[in-house]
Amino acid sequence: MNTPLKLTDRKRQAIVEAAIAEFRVSGFESTSMDKIAATAGVSKRTVYNHFPSKDELFAQILHELWNSSMAQEQQPYDPAVPVREQLLALLWKKMAMLQDSYFLDLARVAIAESIHSPERAQEMVTRLTRKEEEAVAWLRAAQADGKLTKADPVLAPQMLTGQLKTFAFWPQVTLNQPPLDAAMQKKVVEATVDMFLAYAG
Repeated sequence: MNTPLKLTDRKRQAIVEAAIAEFRVSGFESTSMDKIAATAGVSKRTVYNHFPSKDELFAQILHELWNSSMAQEQQPYDPAVPVREQLLALLWKKMAMLQDSYFLDLARVAIAESIHSPERAQEMVTRLTRKEEEAVAWLRAAQADGKLTKADPVLAPQMLTGQLKTFAFWPQVTLNQPPLDAAMQKKVVEATVDMFLAYAG
């Protein structure tokens, strides 16, 4: 009973990975289900059994991107732990996600298509905006505890993660640069936290 299910799951994942590869090369509109089936090594009928349309396949890619993001759980503010230590832990989790090759592939596809057809990615943008509200809650708690008194709780999360993405996301997504090595990751994370603390107080 389990073997067919596992095979089905493998085929489904192969289809998603093939779609990511083809969308990256040709874009959403120019990629056919025939091409996705050939790249995945499955029949066109198998592709349609899993995904009745290209739109549903693209929605699955966005869903997996969201799951990758959600895997990085936001830790609540802890007044017993130094702020710098908490920020370092937060950014190391973010760094791990941003440097994951599968996440980067998903992000390339989602970002490229959102430029051409923003409505396709609107739900994802809304979800990610809600996720950023968790960081706002953390900052407000730190401010209420007398820490980070100069930080704007709306701008600060974007400033914090934006600095990280300058080195550990956008060059990889837009210029296809390799992920940062361990030494560079450490340098970027620590410099980002220290610069943020110098601003936030």
